[in-house]
Amino acid sequence: MDRLPGPNSDFWDWQMQGRCRGLESSVFFHPEGERGQARMQRERRAKQVCADCPVLQQCRAHALRVDEPYGIWGGLTESERNLMRRRNPRRLAG
Repeated sequence: MDRLPGPNSDFWDWQMQGRCRGLESSVFFHPEGERGQARMQRERRAKQVCADCPVLQQCRAHALRVDEPYGIWGGLTESERNLMRRRNPRRLAG
């Protein structure tokens, strides 16, 4: 091997540019049992943060690549990511 792999931060540098940086995680991750209007409002707020984020595409790609099971990532909810995976599993696998 010519070169050792870079530190983990090499793979996460994009997160330093995210609009979500410094916000409460509760904006992006639902509490146990959250449903209905409360969940829709929280998800809407999270998606507003994501909407003009400079790293939206990197965030979304990461969440799809690692099968992120929880939270809003790249402007997508858990169920939206699951739907994307079911509709196009080959494209998202690599």
